Amino acid sequence: MSDQIVLTGIHGFGYHGLFEQERKDGQDFFVDLTLAVDLKAASQSDAIADTVNYAEITDLVVEEITSNPVNLIEKLAARIAERVLNQHLKVKSVTVTVHKPQAPVAAQLKDIAVVVTRSR
Repeated sequence: MSDQIVLTGIHGFGYHGLFEQERKDGQDFFVDLTLAVDLKAASQSDAIADTVNYAEITDLVVEEITSNPVNLIEKLAARIAERVLNQHLKVKSVTVTVHKPQAPVAAQLKDIAVVVTRSR
């Protein structure tokens, strides 16, 4: 399937990380999603019922970023992917990229990200 819905730069402030300072102070997280969805029916009907509601998916991502802290962004990415697939049955697969641009590393860098892909 080649149809996709892409959501880029979903922002939330969360408390994920291994270190006490990350859990105490929190930081910005950004998430990108690529959803594999058959969009043929929606492109013909122009009806939301024939696609997925990306506003609902965006809210789901923000909720995951801002609640239930985890040690690893790998876990956060997988949790987001699982919820998308469980709650949006039209999504055939999802690729989730979690960006942690303020990760506590010694080197100066622009971003650290984890990418997971999950399918039905």
